[in-house]
Parts: sequence; structure tokens; C-alpha cells
Amino acid sequence: MMTNTGTFEIRDKFYLNGKPFQIISGGIHYFRVLPEYWEDRLRKLKEMGCNTVETYIPWNMHEPEKGRFDFYGEKVHGMLDIVSFIRKAQQLGLWVILRPSPYICAEWDFGGLPAWLLAQGDMALRTSDERFLCHVRAYYDRLMPLLAPLQIDHGGPVIMLQVENEYGSFGNDKKYLESLRDMMRGQGITVPLFASDGPGHNMLSNTRIDGVLPTANFGSGTKRAFSILEEYTDGGPCMCTEFWIGWFDAWRDEKHHKGNMEIAAKELEELLELGNVNFYMFEGGTNFGFMNGSNYGDHLTADVTSYDYDALLTEDGQITEKYRRFQEIISRHRGKGAEPDESITGSKLSGEDGEEKNFRERTAYGTCNVSQKVDLFHALDCLAEPVGTLSPMSMERLGQSYGYTLYSSVLHTERQLHSIRLYQAADRAICFADGKRILTAMDRELLERHEVEPTVSQDIRLDILMENMGRVNYGPMINWQRKGIDGCVMINDCFAQHGWQQYCLPMDNLEKLDFTRGYDEGMPAFYRFAFTVEAPGDTFLDCSGWGKGCVFVNGFHLGRFWEAGPQKRLYLPGALLKKGENEIILFESEGKCADSISLLAEPDLG
Repeated sequence: MMTNTGTFEIRDKFYLNGKPFQIISGGIHYFRVLPEYWEDRLRKLKEMGCNTVETYIPWNMHEPEKGRFDFYGEKVHGMLDIVSFIRKAQQLGLWVILRPSPYICAEWDFGGLPAWLLAQGDMALRTSDERFLCHVRAYYDRLMPLLAPLQIDHGGPVIMLQVENEYGSFGNDKKYLESLRDMMRGQGITVPLFASDGPGHNMLSNTRIDGVLPTANFGSGTKRAFSILEEYTDGGPCMCTEFWIGWFDAWRDEKHHKGNMEIAAKELEELLELGNVNFYMFEGGTNFGFMNGSNYGDHLTADVTSYDYDALLTEDGQITEKYRRFQEIISRHRGKGAEPDESITGSKLSGEDGEEKNFRERTAYGTCNVSQKVDLFHALDCLAEPVGTLSPMSMERLGQSYGYTLYSSVLHTERQLHSIRLYQAADRAICFADGKRILTAMDRELLERHEVEPTVSQDIRLDILMENMGRVNYGPMINWQRKGIDGCVMINDCFAQHGWQQYCLPMDNLEKLDFTRGYDEGMPAFYRFAFTVEAPGDTFLDCSGWGKGCVFVNGFHLGRFWEAGPQKRLYLPGALLKKGENEIILFESEGKCADSISLLAEPDLG
């Protein structure tokens, strides 16, 4: 374990305690991996030949509500204990690179920015707009004092911190970057600072400021990328901060993305000859809960729950062929190396009874049948109190960040409903008229114009269930990410409906569900399953026959499922299970259900 104070400097190369040091690092996001597995993943990182681990720090997880900070994560199984993660790396002899930028991208909801930033006003995100910077400053006032004692010159393992992430592809407000740099220095950050961008002149020139080392993110073209980067480093070292060795998946993709191992191996050889590298990702992990990000081109593409990324370790920590190939290359480059130690390939934890549990062992638990069910409308008053407003309000304005919001109103002045338009609505709407499903739509062009099967009656009740499918995490669209309905609902192309009751459904209080309330076929509904476990192990939840929704295991939000694929099964870490009876609650929104689910021993990412 490294405990003595030391130095890390940037000159013509990186220097650790006065000696040249080549960074060979891998990315592991502590907030995508349960703490019981941290040591296993970090050991495998070191066994492959890496000397450093890199991680982002997501602001939206650590300050989920304005002024409420969480650096442990009781509601998310302790995954937010960043200090423990860093100390664990130190115990294993690894150095640490931290990326605590207000914005992280990372295919993470809103790029790590807190959703509450969208509640009021029109502040310019990721700029020197003081309304934005004051929130960053308040966050850093709590975060940086935790990180400062972990720096190498304080006896810790942290050798570098990132100031901003891929800012050159977003803007050119250098006053903003300088403000972030100065905040960090003012809070006791003394180790070198860096920024990372795509390897293009237009991007690198946007982020070049004094006291911050430029680095590049790319998956190929090492020689060309470094030749451009050299023009901005003032004679300093070149580093690929994100060596993309795979890619992420979005719902409705044709198949799971995989990188080309031969190309990646060739690029790694060049990277090790020419500079420094961080593998993105060493292990991707999982977008637990509602935390997946999205991209926006012609339409919204929301990322799947798995963040497997075709990384060097699988989502559940299995060693891959790519891992062994990279291990051999690193070993050859360094003139030494080690074969994987089979004694550390399992994640073990002693339970309360002293029994050692090997969670990494893939396990099939078989079929689980539905034991109880209740539809959303019967259970509604268990989960939410209505908020009445004249016009519909976005999730954020209602004080909600994630999940679903139900908008309800009665058409007192119209006896026929044949058209609905949802303006400034996101992301996916399911509409009901007098309890009958009349519309399911997503993407703005469909939400803003849609004819529906006519409903004729007195005082038609209109219910609109809006799903937040994940905020955009890259590009200019991050400035327009309010979810739910932030405009109006036009009825029959002639008037905006007023008088709404809104039910916030973040799905964080399912212990209040009453499964005896009632159940109507075809409605969004909750389904409960119970199963017995003798020895907890990693497993994969198969929702074949079910439509779309999300899953909770013993109160932990596992993530989303959707028959659209490509992901077909959800990774269920054994650390979430307990010996004896376990509970799964599944929320399904499409009215498409089966009699059972399965817990299988293999993943299926499509």
C-alpha cells in the first residue's frame, strides 16, 4: 500500500517521484459497479499490467437534490463511496486519475449534471454564467475537501484531476474553464490538471488554458492524433485519456456493438510506444436505475441498461480474450508481466454469518412466476400525491428528476376526442381516454401531431403517462432536457387543455405498494415475484414476453428493459441477493406481460 508522500509532475514526460512514469490506466466507474466487486475489478486491472485506475465522478449522484449531498449512497448499495474506492485502489498499489468535471458525458444521464439545474430559469450550462458557476462552486466546496487528502503529495494515490471533459466539442468559453481550474486550486488541489478532447485543432484550441494539460480521446489513428496533440502540450507528454476499445448500445439498435480487437491491439502497440493511455472502458459496468444517458441526432436514442461497452472485462467482471491480448502486449512492452492469478478472479465477501460468498459465480435460478400484481391506476394514491396546476409542468419544475409522471385532466368542454398534440414533451407518452389506451408515441414529431381513435362521451378523462428515457449526455441538446410536458396539450387541434393533476412517479417508494388494490388487463402495472436463494451468485434476468419497463430487486433499482432490444437480459449482481427469500418487482408500461420471468446463467446483449 502506498502511504508516503510523493510527487507527480508534468515535464517532457510524466514524472513520479522524480522518475519518468508511463501511465497505463483503465477506466472503472465506481458508480456503475457494486462495492463488493471493486477489489476484484481493481485486482484484475493490475494483473493485466496497468498501474493506474481512472474514474469519472457524477455530480448528479452526489448532489441528487440541491444542497443534499451524498458521498456514500445508502439508496444505491454504497456505490457512491468515492473515498473508499480510491483507498481500495491505493491498498492494491494503483495510482488514481479523477475526472470530477461538472460534466462527464460517460453515456450517463445529462452527462452527470443534476436535473434540478433545469427546474428554473434559462442559465447557460457549461459556461461562465454565474448562475451555473455558483452551483458548481457549492458542489466543489463539499467534494474537493474529500479529494484533497487523497493526493500523492498528501500520501494518497491521486496523481491527476480533470478540469472539464470534451469541452472543445461543446463551446469555447475559456473564462468558464479558468473558473473551474481556479476553484479546484482554491480548494487544495495541487496535483496536475488536465482536459480531454477529440484530437482536432478546433476542439483542442477551444480548451487550451494555462496550467491544464491537453489530452485526447480516440479509438484509432494514434500517430495522427498525437501529432496534432503535440502542438498543444508545450513539449509535454501525449496521452490518450479515452482509448475507445468498444462502444455503447442504444435501445432499438440492430445488435450489440463490438470493437475490432485486431485494430485495437495494433493501436495499443503504438500508444505504448508513443505516450500514455487510459482504456475506456476497462470494465463498463451497468447503468443501474434510470441513469442511462441518451444521444440526439434526428431523434432520441436512449442507451440500454448494460454498459458492457465490449470492454476488457464483461459487465459482470469476466476476463475476455481482449483482456488477455492486451495483457500480453503490455507485458511485452514492459519486459515483464504476470499471468492472471486464478485465486483472485472471484468477488468474495463474508456475510453476517461469516460464510464466504463468491458472487461472481454465474448462477441460474430458473423460472419465477408472478405472485401478485396491481395496475398503476389502482395503486396511484399509494405512490404519489397529485399536484394541481393550470398548465402541465415538466418533471423538473415539479421537483422530480427521473422516472415517470402521470398527467390527468377531464375534458369538460369537449364531448369528442380525436386529436392530441403534446408540445415540448419528452420522451415517451402513453395516453388513455376514459381508461382506454389510445396513443403511444415518442420523438417530438410524433408527440406534436397525432390523430387518435375517436372517443365520444361526457367529461372524457385524459391520462398521459410520460416516461423520461434518459437525458442527452453529449452535444448542444443538453440545454433543452426538461422531461414530461413543459408546454401544453392541444385537444382536437383547436384549444389547449387547462386544469391538470400531476403525479410524480420516480419509483423510489415501491414499499408503499398495495397489491390488493386491483388489476385491469392492458394497463401499466406492477408485478411481484418471490424466489428462494441458497447461495447468492450473479445471474441474468430474462424478461421475454414482457413489453417495456423497469425492475427492482430487494428494493434496488436494477434498470430498464424493453423488448425492442438489443439487450435481452439484465445483469443481476449476486451481491444484491440474500440467502432465503428474495423479491423482484417489475413495472411494465405497455400492458404486455407474461406469467413469469427467468433468472439465467448467461447474458444476452443482442
